[in-house]
Amino acid sequence: MHEEYYGFAETPFGPTPDPHYLYRSESHANAFDKLQHAVRRREGFVVVTGDVGTGKTTLCRAILEQLDRRTFTALVLNPFLSEEDLLRRILQEFGVVSRGERARGRLTGVSKHELTDTLNEFLLTLRPLRAGALLIIDEAQDLPHPVLEQIRILSNLETDKEKLLQIVLVGQLSLNDVLGSPELRQLDQRVSFRYALKPLTREETAAYVAHRLTVAGGGSVVEFSRRSLDRVHRHTGGVPRLVNRVCDRALLRGYSGRTNRITPRMVTAAAAGLDLAPAQSSLAGWAVRHAASFAAGAALAAAVSAGAWYGVVTLQARSAPRPVVTGRDMVLSAPTVLPAADRAPMDRAPAPAHPIATSGSLSNAQEGSSSRRPESGGPAVSVVVGSFRHDREAAALLEQLGGLGYTVRTRRAESEVSGVWHQVVVGPYTDMAAARQDQARLRELPGYADARLTTR
Repeated sequence: MHEEYYGFAETPFGPTPDPHYLYRSESHANAFDKLQHAVRRREGFVVVTGDVGTGKTTLCRAILEQLDRRTFTALVLNPFLSEEDLLRRILQEFGVVSRGERARGRLTGVSKHELTDTLNEFLLTLRPLRAGALLIIDEAQDLPHPVLEQIRILSNLETDKEKLLQIVLVGQLSLNDVLGSPELRQLDQRVSFRYALKPLTREETAAYVAHRLTVAGGGSVVEFSRRSLDRVHRHTGGVPRLVNRVCDRALLRGYSGRTNRITPRMVTAAAAGLDLAPAQSSLAGWAVRHAASFAAGAALAAAVSAGAWYGVVTLQARSAPRPVVTGRDMVLSAPTVLPAADRAPMDRAPAPAHPIATSGSLSNAQEGSSSRRPESGGPAVSVVVGSFRHDREAAALLEQLGGLGYTVRTRRAESEVSGVWHQVVVGPYTDMAAARQDQARLRELPGYADARLTTR
């Protein structure tokens, strides 16, 4: 229908995760490059998360297309598998058994131990060929805990010098909570790299639409006005899957009106047909943010006058620079993953615990001299809230958290690969329960859901 009318070679806003349509926004480009780097270095275990529709599957398929012939790949799209079924699927994807052989029951009745041994033998045969193996599991947040434990066992397949199997878990944001559960501590500690995909900005949404139109062969035929693209972003929040749906419906309306110019009214009607309400206008958002700030200030003044201190979490946190949260935090900080405490409700002012360090920014030398041991004799525990390329961004978060009553400091973390990062750290703590409690509360701050405990 409208594809023929506009002269498209194929549907520009289709629902399938076609890697040829991957638009490399800042977030997607970073994820793509870092995933490629992790695979080449065979770093063992990688986790990629993102909200529904942010392009995780498309990204994975694009990565698979870029690999050389010396990398054997297995892509598992169905997370609702038993441990044995997962192993059978992996063996089929790697070509150890064919689909027909599996359908005829060749692996029926084979134990989990035997299936794991078979996979290990296959991986060892790749070494003389200087080849590697990559396993990607999509929708990993739905994997049962026994299957995740089996994946941990697969991550142990290695020689004295390298991992035999590179594993990438891809899932929604809740995957981080799943991996952070106490029973999966060992698996979570094996993660060498994490990345969270973000929605598209307003400018990226416009470029994304133009990119898909061009790839489909109609970039010079169809015109979305600037206001139309503004509305696309308002109604979708920059989520690629929603952008596709709205733009596809808008094109259909343009076809019905026999026009090549997509108007704001067409976009609004398309979004309404999908039950997508627009996000708050900037003016309304300004009013809400400032009203929250005024209310927070009044609550803080009342708390101080009463002689009590409460950390007041306001919506101003949303305007603070968001941290670059990646697997580097996990590697550089050597985190000790502990059970998360119950999170404080956000409609109450969370009272921070009392760590033993003095507020302020400490150098590496100062930090080492001020860290004390807890009364139990174990290592001091701190909370790494985020890592930043620029010290001014770290300073902004430092000031914000200090104003909320936390004892906070910054420290430099250096890596030969990624250079210098400025980490914002709360603590250290003498009491592990207090550290876990503040970790949970810090995770409630917008943009800092990856706050981690560390013994450094």
